[in-house]
Amino acid sequence: MRKTFVLDTNVLLHDPDAMFEFADNKVVIPMTVIEELDGLKRINDDRGRNSRVVSRKLDSLRHKGSIIDGIKLDSGGIIKIELDWDITIPERFVHDKMDHRILATVLKLKKSGEKVIFITKDINLRIKAEALGILTQDYEKAKVNLAELYTGFKEVEVHNEDIINKMFSDGKVGQDLLFDIGIRKEDLLPNSFFILKMNKSKSCLGKIKKLPSGETELVTLSSKDMTTWGLRPLNVQQKLALELLLDEKINLVTLIGVAGAGKTLLSLACGLHKVIEEKVYRRLLVSRPVIPMGRDIGYLPGSKEEKLSSWMGAIYDNLDYLLEKSSRIYCHDKEDREMKTQETIDYFFQAGYIEIEALTYLRGRSLPNQFFIIDDAQNLTPHEIKTVISRAGENTKIILTGDPFQIDNPYLDASSNGLTYLVDRFKGQEIFGHLIFDRSERSKLAALSAELL
Repeated sequence: MRKTFVLDTNVLLHDPDAMFEFADNKVVIPMTVIEELDGLKRINDDRGRNSRVVSRKLDSLRHKGSIIDGIKLDSGGIIKIELDWDITIPERFVHDKMDHRILATVLKLKKSGEKVIFITKDINLRIKAEALGILTQDYEKAKVNLAELYTGFKEVEVHNEDIINKMFSDGKVGQDLLFDIGIRKEDLLPNSFFILKMNKSKSCLGKIKKLPSGETELVTLSSKDMTTWGLRPLNVQQKLALELLLDEKINLVTLIGVAGAGKTLLSLACGLHKVIEEKVYRRLLVSRPVIPMGRDIGYLPGSKEEKLSSWMGAIYDNLDYLLEKSSRIYCHDKEDREMKTQETIDYFFQAGYIEIEALTYLRGRSLPNQFFIIDDAQNLTPHEIKTVISRAGENTKIILTGDPFQIDNPYLDASSNGLTYLVDRFKGQEIFGHLIFDRSERSKLAALSAELL
């Protein structure tokens, strides 16, 4: 029996192609949803843009028939706009509320005998639907099982000392020897790491490299014992992260982990190193989603740069820390050091070596030859992630950092955000590297908060 999926507004704003993702079933969009999309079309953000995209897609379907009667898709499915809604919803549900009008539409379809499933990303609306006896689900496309998310590295117990000795002497180990110690072929993903340990007395680190023949081998790290812009890695995961960040053949890097793990700091240090010292990239571009934590403080006065200074405080703090460390070489007096640090920061911005931009203004831009860091990427939808990544031009490296458990976007969670979706889709690609951090190095207090809270 064909199912009827009724889509809420937030589903279409999350993924404008959602209406085409239900195979040969019937998709119903209530007129109330169209009204909500119409109310958002003039907003100059991703919600406004996505509402306009949905409207254009629906408009393009009209030449195939009547969208009110239902338009048959190539997949065998049907898309239909439902005009009427049944007011026989319980009196406690306010009838002029948009959400309740959508629920009333779902109830009407259910009473007509259709097998209806209501799709919404609004948790409270799912609870209300359940209370009315409506079968309801979250939008599952682009959802990732976080427990099975690719970590980027594995520890392996080795009982044959010859393998570790071969890593130290030859700098590499072939995949046949890796199979002998129990590593599966599906784990040999390009740019993934293995920590080989033997009796807690001997260990080595290696990165998987794909050969032209299609086979793989484990090679030693190229950036071992490296200090980058005054930073030395404090743990194994930070050392592995440096390997990914400094490798110019890897164009896309994702760093996921707890607060204080060093994701943003390491990314900025490597960006400064590649842009200022090695001049591999023309500019260090830093951005993050403009989504508040807690209650929004509202309109901010001033120019774009002055507004962004409030949102990008974490970026400025890290830059200040990194450049202050380099100023210590030349200035021993604290006051002189602070002045030198601020002068250096101002110079880098004025000379165009560093640019800070809101993600809102990146649409339509092409970004060649840049070291591009996107902080707090867990607040982006899969569609927004796709839009951002597609901005990359020739010789651009993109780094996305974030913590899936610190999401401020009300319609995303640890499994449905764009950052985890990106990791799941890109794992195994030769130009992609990923690492999960599980240890905070910011301070003892920050480490305890990540563990206990």
